[in-house]
Amino acid sequence: MVVKRKISILLALILSVVIFGGCSKISSAKTLKDKKVINIGIAQIIEHPALDLTKKGFVDRLAEKGFKDGENIKIDFQNAQGDMATIQTITQNFVAQKNDIIYAIATPSVQAAFNATKKIPIVMTAITDPVESGVVKSLDKSGTNVAGTSDKISIEENFKLIKDILPGKKTIGILYNTSEKNSEIQVRQAEEKAKKFGFKIVKKGITNVNDIHQSLASILNEIDIMFIPTDNTVASSMPFISNECNRKNIPIIGSEKAHVEGGALATSGIDYYKLGKESADVAIEIINGKNPKDMKVRFMKETKLSINPEVAKKLNIEIPQDIEDKAEKIKGGKK
Repeated sequence: MVVKRKISILLALILSVVIFGGCSKISSAKTLKDKKVINIGIAQIIEHPALDLTKKGFVDRLAEKGFKDGENIKIDFQNAQGDMATIQTITQNFVAQKNDIIYAIATPSVQAAFNATKKIPIVMTAITDPVESGVVKSLDKSGTNVAGTSDKISIEENFKLIKDILPGKKTIGILYNTSEKNSEIQVRQAEEKAKKFGFKIVKKGITNVNDIHQSLASILNEIDIMFIPTDNTVASSMPFISNECNRKNIPIIGSEKAHVEGGALATSGIDYYKLGKESADVAIEIINGKNPKDMKVRFMKETKLSINPEVAKKLNIEIPQDIEDKAEKIKGGKK
């Protein structure tokens, strides 16, 4: 009888753990949806047009869907100004403050947030390869507390653009931050694709904005084209880079529209405002109870061709008519 009684007690304990454990998971999902005010921390690694657009798209879409800052959501926006230690502190503070969702903009922000918490849902955006960056287990099913969007671009598409606009150009310079995993991935992809197009890659790593002046000067005499990856540190210095390259008659092919607005000749890239809106849709699904670990990584299928006629004229480059006809024209930093 004693043995049977002990077994009965043990089974009851196990059953209660299963029942209440299951209930806690369900209630936590309901709690977020039913909260009067949802706290969202936004972590951005650095200020530059593309990342700023992902933030704007995110906030605008939330408002469109009825989630308005100062009403039923409270947004705490923090910018690390390019400092890796600061982005870690920002995300750690978001965790300490028990934010309901962290919106992490760009690879360093996503990695910092993931290192800070494995429980709070993280909505990622502007990350090149979330699997290789270690924040999700697969593209089809996150398997972690991270879900969201990738800004992965087609290096091959932009190299084809170089062939079409700049035939005869062979040596491509790339500046990139060695501390950004997204940039390392793109440089490796560029080196692989370069063989197919007969290009030579001259790469130069930097660690912060202060390195750009000297690093750029060291390669300008070796290259005849500059390719700008979706590198956050480099993108923040586009006006300086474009001025230096244009002064040397070296055209720049960018990875997104903001690069062209900053003085690049052309790009085939994605719309970061739309990327931010797509990320907000992910956040809304999480608010409604979806678990990030069951969600797939979303990509922007549509790319847009952008050219800067003013830069083309300055560099005496004739844009092929078929490209000019289908491209968005950027003039003086504006449409």
